[in-house]
Amino acid sequence: MSDQPESKPRAVLYRGGDVYTPADPFATAMLVVGDTIAWVGSDDAAAGHATSADEVVELDGALVTPAFVDGHAHVTETGLALTGLDLHDATSLADVLRRVEDAARRGGGRPILGTGWDEGDWPEGRAPTRAELDRASYGGAVYLARVDVHSAVVSSNLAAQAGLRGLDGWDDDGRVEREAHHAARDATRAAISPGQREDLQRTALQAAAAVGIGSLHEMSAPHIGTEDDLRGVVALSAAEDLPHVLAYRGHLVATADEARDVASALDLPAGVLRGLAGDLCADGSVGSRTASLREDYRDQPGHRGNGYLDVEQVRDHVVACTQAGLQAGFHVIGDAAVDVVVRGLQAAEQVVGGPALRRARHRLEHIEMPDSGAIAALSALGVHASVQPVFDAWWGGPDGMYAQRVGRERASRMNPFAPLAAAGVPLALGSDSPVTPFDPWAAVRACAFHQEPDHRISARAAFLAHTRGAWRAAGLDDRGVLSPGALASYAIWTAGDLVVQAPDDRIQAWSTDPRSGTQGLPDLTPGLELPRCLRTVVAGRTVHQV
Repeated sequence: MSDQPESKPRAVLYRGGDVYTPADPFATAMLVVGDTIAWVGSDDAAAGHATSADEVVELDGALVTPAFVDGHAHVTETGLALTGLDLHDATSLADVLRRVEDAARRGGGRPILGTGWDEGDWPEGRAPTRAELDRASYGGAVYLARVDVHSAVVSSNLAAQAGLRGLDGWDDDGRVEREAHHAARDATRAAISPGQREDLQRTALQAAAAVGIGSLHEMSAPHIGTEDDLRGVVALSAAEDLPHVLAYRGHLVATADEARDVASALDLPAGVLRGLAGDLCADGSVGSRTASLREDYRDQPGHRGNGYLDVEQVRDHVVACTQAGLQAGFHVIGDAAVDVVVRGLQAAEQVVGGPALRRARHRLEHIEMPDSGAIAALSALGVHASVQPVFDAWWGGPDGMYAQRVGRERASRMNPFAPLAAAGVPLALGSDSPVTPFDPWAAVRACAFHQEPDHRISARAAFLAHTRGAWRAAGLDDRGVLSPGALASYAIWTAGDLVVQAPDDRIQAWSTDPRSGTQGLPDLTPGLELPRCLRTVVAGRTVHQV
């Protein structure tokens, strides 16, 4: 036994702000000891803690909340987007080609990797072609992912390097999807060294911390990144002051032994791998017209997208994961794909039984087009819905991309957050970064002001789904709340305009009124500035500070 005394955990007292906690609706102070919330209460009561605290932080009216959890993210891809050619704000095809040419002139022959273009509002109304990329890049290697990252356009140089011609999903104009897209992405990522990959991951995790995200669910899959990529981001998160990472691997299995073998081969620390789920794709995306639909795309008659799994594959995967003690889950967007996945889940229930299936907390990513029958089935099966509200903010509405692709009537039924919540389907919010950026308050706002009023949930319900709900979606019920004894993972925000209601005002938890259920949260009315993160703390460690 060592004679050295154990170091005393550092005690930090915050006071003079607003603390968002179920322990006290009027809390203005919080004491943190080591990695644990020790106390919450009033400034007057905090006086007794001030003399013993190692540090006293004057909040000056700032808001303290649980740190956000991003329920669906791609860390290395986000790093590439943040450091590469960002095309989210490109205004035209000509603008994209100008940016490619500028990158080619600066790059000295290096591959040009870009993401985020969306042709929907461009005057030309179409994507770049292979020939145009060849001219703009002076014959270089170019990969430009569409904003949904389910298709891309590539140059002739890259097509030759990756052997894309003849693969499923190759188009001679340089557009790639499915197998050809996976091969193009693999070719561009193969040149990234381990050191470069770590830098990309650090950049992405620091960006998450800067907006109050204390944890994220990394959605890895063979077509997105290698096992080394997943191990790397988990190790980096644990080694440095960065947000906490939980891992999902979208690897299809047919037996429990196979599921265990896949999990074992990943060689991740205990408790980090939550499931063989995430971007295990049942279909593609609406923007790329690869989501699997029951009826034709409005803007492409005769085409209904692509389904990648059948009912038996879904059933066997869910059974295998349930028996192996892992979460199963799928990327599913189109209504035809929803039909397949729901039938597969119901078939799995016949094998493992309802109680075992519900305990497993299987999850679906995106789930944008469920009808009322599918919603009822998901509720009965205990499935969690991992959704991305900014999708609606960007592409919803009567004149948005969804309406262009599938028509206004079908688009009006998409992303039905209120019907899901009302049916008892637990929600977890995320960004799908780099598809949309890390911006959790924007996601909460998008829920409260969904472009279809009947699909809105309250700011409070959305906030809970982006904090505690995302922890629960990973099977961790004891996190995401600021109460004595809880893990000290929290964020501090500029206060802005708080919407405070009397504690005896009985607010329906899943109210569809966007201005109800907001006790102690910022006013998220569109047009108002969103809160700015001043500090993010993960398990007592400061990972971001202004």
